[in-house]
Amino acid sequence: MRFQTPLVPARLIRRYKRFLADCQLVDGSEITAHCANPGSMMGLAEPGSRIWLEPNDDPKRKLKFGWRLVEHQSGHFTGVDTSVPNRALKDALTAQQIPELAAYSSVRAEVKYGENSRIDFLLTEPGLPDAYVEVKSVTLSRQPGLAEFPDSVTTRGTKHLTELTRMTEQGHRAVMLYLVQRTDCDRFALAADIDPAYAEAFGSAFANGVERLVYGTRISPTEITIGGRLAALG
Repeated sequence: MRFQTPLVPARLIRRYKRFLADCQLVDGSEITAHCANPGSMMGLAEPGSRIWLEPNDDPKRKLKFGWRLVEHQSGHFTGVDTSVPNRALKDALTAQQIPELAAYSSVRAEVKYGENSRIDFLLTEPGLPDAYVEVKSVTLSRQPGLAEFPDSVTTRGTKHLTELTRMTEQGHRAVMLYLVQRTDCDRFALAADIDPAYAEAFGSAFANGVERLVYGTRISPTEITIGGRLAALG
C-alpha cells in the first residue's frame, strides 16, 4: 500500500485528545495533525520523536496532515495509522498472497455478522468453509524484538473474539490476524498484564478453533506492505 501523498518529516510536540498531535515541520512551523489511532500508543508518543506526516489538500478535511509513522533512532519504523492494516491486507488477500488464506478468491470487507458486528474480511470459495478474518494493528513493543497486543484495555477486541468463536461453532473458519506495524520485531505475544480479560478470551477462542496468524510489515516513508509470518509466543 503506497501512501497517496509523499510523507514529510516532523518532530512530535505532543499528542492529545487521542486523535490530535501538535508537530513541528522542518521549516520550524507548527501544525496540528490527525492521529488515526485510538489506542494508548505506549512508547510511540514521546515529545521530540521523529515522525512522518501525510499532507492532504482535501477541502473537506479540517486538518491538513495525518500522522503515519514513527521513525526510531535505530532507523526502524512503526506505523501508527490503525486503518493501514485493513487497506494493506485487502490488497494482499485479493492477490492471494497470504498462504494460509490463498485458497479463497472472493474477498469482501466490512460484512455484517454476529450481534451488531462487522467482520473485517469475509473470504468465500465454492467447496470451502467461509473464512471470517478479524484484523488487529500491533504497535506495542516493551522488549527488544517482541511485539505485543493490546496496548490498552479493549472490550471491543474481546467482543470480536466471542463473535469469532460463534463462527467456528457454526462450521466456519475464524481467523484472528495480528499485523505487526513495526520493522524491529520478529516475535509476538499477548499483553496479558495490560488486558487480562482479552488474553483470557483469546485463550478460550483459540481452544475452540479460532486460528491465529501473525504477520509483519515492510515500512518506509513511501509505502507499507505485508511482510512474512512472525512467531507467536504462548
